[in-house]
Amino acid sequence: MTLLHWTFPLPAGYRRDDVIAFHSRDTQAVAEQLTPTGLRKGILLQGARVVLDVAFTDGTAVCQADIEGGGDGDLQPPLHSALLNILGLRIDPQPFAQLAADDPLLAPLVRVNPGLRIVQSASPFEALTWAIIGQQINLPFAIALRRTFILLAGRQHGSGLWCYPEARDVARLSVEELTSRKFSRAKAETVLRLAHLVNDGELSLELPQSGDVAAISQALLAVKGIGPWTVNYALLRGYGYADCSLHGDVAIRAALQKLLGEEVKPDMARTEQWLRQYAPHRTMAAAHLWASLQPKKNLPAGE
Repeated sequence: MTLLHWTFPLPAGYRRDDVIAFHSRDTQAVAEQLTPTGLRKGILLQGARVVLDVAFTDGTAVCQADIEGGGDGDLQPPLHSALLNILGLRIDPQPFAQLAADDPLLAPLVRVNPGLRIVQSASPFEALTWAIIGQQINLPFAIALRRTFILLAGRQHGSGLWCYPEARDVARLSVEELTSRKFSRAKAETVLRLAHLVNDGELSLELPQSGDVAAISQALLAVKGIGPWTVNYALLRGYGYADCSLHGDVAIRAALQKLLGEEVKPDMARTEQWLRQYAPHRTMAAAHLWASLQPKKNLPAGE
């Protein structure tokens, strides 16, 4: 067993409750677990079983990685990256807040939810597989399928928490193993196709140092079963890309309908055009639209 430690300073107004809510969607706590001071999350990383423990204090997040088994390389950089993701520290919400300060439609939403952040999955692969699993089904069913997926492809840490699988683990599954557990054939085939491409080295999910997402977007769109919504979701939840256009998201269109006071939802083309005015901060525009549909001040857990 190996222990690694980090301490992250948290910005003023940091909304830890949003982070906790996002990572506690599964009440059965298979791979994520609430603690008195924060949360724990299990992931598989380069073959190692890892539990990330996050404890919130005044102004900081004190993090520990409990690593079992040998990884294929230096785990510190990818674990640091995973922690930035799950803490929601990739996108600074302030540039969008400044952009929208005088906006008659979005400024009131920002005032209701100051400091709203995008909380992410631990990795792009987790974000992609969750997007595929959860698309076009209700949230409770999606969470149940995700739980099944983790128990089938993941591995259990010595602490008892299950670790979200990597591509190599998912690639060992068959379509029948998933379809026999309520996955549609299309979802099963798409998840396995993605896992095989990543595991075989035919598809890289590494973001180039330039931060340009165009090549990854094009490569993902070339995968059968992955469309623009899934790609944008992965850019948002997997990479923390600040300018995702979520015009294909039903909830975004419903929120825009409510915001505009119209009788029907705007179509995707009109929604895309409307969101374009907030580039290069369309991700945060989407976050505030999502939040406007919720009674509480956090993003909907399933979005």
